[in-house]
Amino acid sequence: MHASVTTPLQEIVVLLGQPVAGNPTQYMMEKCFAAAGLDWRYLTVEVGVDLFPDAMRGLRAMGFRGGNLTMPHKVAVLPLLDELSEAARLMGAVNCWKREGDKLIGENTDGKGFLERLREVIDPAGKKVVLLGAGGAARAIAVELGLAEIAHLTVVNRTAARGEALARLVSDEMKIPAEFALWEGDYRAPAGTAIVINGTSIGLHDASARVPLDLGTLEPGTIVADVVFNPPETRLLREARERGCKTIDGLGMLVNQAVIAFRIWTGISPDATIMRDALEEFLSV
Repeated sequence: MHASVTTPLQEIVVLLGQPVAGNPTQYMMEKCFAAAGLDWRYLTVEVGVDLFPDAMRGLRAMGFRGGNLTMPHKVAVLPLLDELSEAARLMGAVNCWKREGDKLIGENTDGKGFLERLREVIDPAGKKVVLLGAGGAARAIAVELGLAEIAHLTVVNRTAARGEALARLVSDEMKIPAEFALWEGDYRAPAGTAIVINGTSIGLHDASARVPLDLGTLEPGTIVADVVFNPPETRLLREARERGCKTIDGLGMLVNQAVIAFRIWTGISPDATIMRDALEEFLSV
């Protein structure tokens, strides 16, 4: 008869979605699990659309602690969860879920990570904000800005339908004055704009890519933020800083997303410096 062997419980979080060329979040999480003395694992698993409901039922049955979701599963997961946070409900998308007892709770950390980084530089409450783009990242940021009670939001987008819908969401659901501006040529920021955010992928993996924004319309001291994290210094941020603007890169947003997810799953606040160092190591920056 073989003697029984007892092994330490290993909590597991799972990323479900499309494959990625390396996973910076996994790298950050594993570093912080080790630093916190947690025998946890962060796995990346590719799951097709047809099998996604089965995958979520399996994770529920096996008692997994939580996970992240990438496209195309951020919306498909909604009916498979028991509850949603207010932000996830307003966005209509979930990128992070956790287990509470027998329930699976959906959250969205996309905008929260950005907002935490923004608040390190400026309190957006009562400020006029210009948001470039109306895709998934921009939508998440718009919702969090609305919940933070900004004074006014202008959504700038090339596609009217999506841009108008996002402005309407902020004005109708959160009662924040919001308007849509069609993005044609270089966008000219209105007077009094305190914060400009590039919520598009322009500049991702291309340090020379130019965001069509008339930087001459920005006042000195205007906060210019970019969600693009690779390269950390985009052309937009470099040129905005040369004009006297304060800038925020996308690395901080990604780090804060990971910090928030770590806290959601473990109840522990990780060392953000470890997260940032791990991300910079992963990206070789």
